[in-house]
Formats: sequence, C-alpha cells, structure tokens
Amino acid sequence: MPGLSNRLKKMPGAKKSFPDFFHVAGNGQCSIQALRNPSFVTGNIVSEPKYNHPLDERINVLGVGISPINLDSAEAGVYAGIDDGCQGYIGVSGVHGVSEAQSNPDFKRILNRTFLNTPDGMPMVWYGKLNGNREISRVYGPDLMLRICAGSPDRGIRHFFFGGCDGVAEMLRDKLTERFPGLEVVGTYTPPFRPLNEEEEIEVRDLINSSGAHCVWVGLSTPKQELFMSGFLKKYGVEHGGDGSLEGAKIFFGVGAAFDFHAGLIPQAPAWMQRCGLEWFYRLYKEPRRLWRRYLKNNPVFIIRAILQFSGLRKYRLIK
Repeated sequence: MPGLSNRLKKMPGAKKSFPDFFHVAGNGQCSIQALRNPSFVTGNIVSEPKYNHPLDERINVLGVGISPINLDSAEAGVYAGIDDGCQGYIGVSGVHGVSEAQSNPDFKRILNRTFLNTPDGMPMVWYGKLNGNREISRVYGPDLMLRICAGSPDRGIRHFFFGGCDGVAEMLRDKLTERFPGLEVVGTYTPPFRPLNEEEEIEVRDLINSSGAHCVWVGLSTPKQELFMSGFLKKYGVEHGGDGSLEGAKIFFGVGAAFDFHAGLIPQAPAWMQRCGLEWFYRLYKEPRRLWRRYLKNNPVFIIRAILQFSGLRKYRLIK
C-alpha cells in the first residue's frame, strides 16, 4: 500500500534518510520491507513486502532479529499499523531477552515474528552502529510507551493495560491520564501469577474488544509477556492463524517494568547511565535479590557470544 510509505515520510521528526521501513500489504496485513544482508543490516532494500517480513532486514544479534529503528520511526510504524487495521505484537529486546532466546528456540522464533523488535538495550544499538546503521538509537520500552501515549489524544487512540501486581495497572492509568490530558485508558486487567486458563483468556479478549482499545500494553516480565502476546494473537487474532474473534486494530506491546516505572513504584536509572549502557548496574543495585542472576550471569556470557559472532568463529542463524 503506497500510502503508508508516504505517511511515514511525512511524520514530524522522522528522519528522511532512515530506510523506507514500514509497509502494509494489499490484504491489510502488516508488513515491513526487507534489507538484503543475511547477517547484518546494510541498507539495500527489497521491494516486495511480506507480513512477518524476511528476517534478513533485521540486525542479527545472536540469532535474534532486532529492528533497525529509532524512537521516531517506531512511533510512525505504530501509528501506521493502527491506521491500517493491523494486529501484531511488539517486543522490546535487550541482553536479557536475547540471552533467554539462546536456550529456547521457540522463544527466539516468537521474537523473530514480532511486528517490531525494538533495540531496548544499548548493546543492541551498538550492534547496529557497528554494522553501518547510523540512525539506529535506543527504543526503550518505557520511552515508547510515553511517546505513543503523548500522541494518542490527537489521534483518538485508546489503550488497555494488562499486567502488574494488584492495583498497579489502575495506578498507571491514573498517572498517565493526569500527565497526558485527553488520554483514553479504556480498560485494565491484573492477571494471576500463572498462565491464563481458557475462561480467563476469553474474558480478557471480550474486555479488550468491548473497550475498543487499539494499544494493549503488557507489563509482565520477559519471556512471559512475549509468550502471552504471541499465544493470545495466535489463538484469537485475525492475522496469526487465530479464530479472528479479536476485533479491529490491535498492537500489543511487551514493556515489562514500564508499569512500575510510570506508576512511580520503582525509580528509573539516570539518563546518563542509560546512554552509557549502565542501566543494568543501577537496576541491580536497586533490586539485587531479584536481578543478580540475570545480570551477573547473562552479561558476561553475552559479551563472549558477541565476540564469537563478530569474529566469525560462531554463526547465529535467524530462525522464524
């Protein structure tokens, strides 16, 4: 659909030199154009769009495809997908998600089938820049949430919050509607600490449908939130082999700790630490008991694997 490319180029703040990235196929399915290099993004564009686009468009980070985007182009892609009635899910991936995928091929496939898989951590950005993608920058889940919420009142975009402990989704709703006058948060749901049963899934589907939400923000942890989004759309979505009972444009976002950050329950790392890739250290300092294993194990192993990939001593295949 050529109109979508034109809309993206006209988005305020969108960089003209950024790849002509998002497309929607003529059947209404979401899609993204492909770049050629099977290992890393190079900037050569393939013209034929496909839904769940060929992975060689993405940056290959240990076999996980990271979308070569920045916050402006991510925002533009979300709005364009909603305008065109898309259903899909967005992952925000850093070292933790990529590391989890190394021992779980099914989870790796889930990340590689996202509508977007944003460079949530600075190592993902460094991967992109080292391989020639100059305009890639961090698309941090909490920042993406604020950006989309800020632009929603003028666009009539409605939101649903799924996740968090008891009362967190409601607290988040109150904080964000105060921050962004006119923001429509049309539903919340606090799931149990286990997978939903079928009756609960149907309840959530009906709540989302009746709310008229376009954006469903999922505040669980990785990989729980990605497993939920993928499974829910596969069962009830229109474009993922589901029964089609999920109605209208629906973009799911797995944003993890963004619920607690924006509800004011957990402080975020200072901006300078985020820019330097040291947010993990700040979070480890704040929550050592919960996060020590994640960071003190995953980070060194990730560095070793990255060196092996860059040196060519080990190949990581993008699987779909």
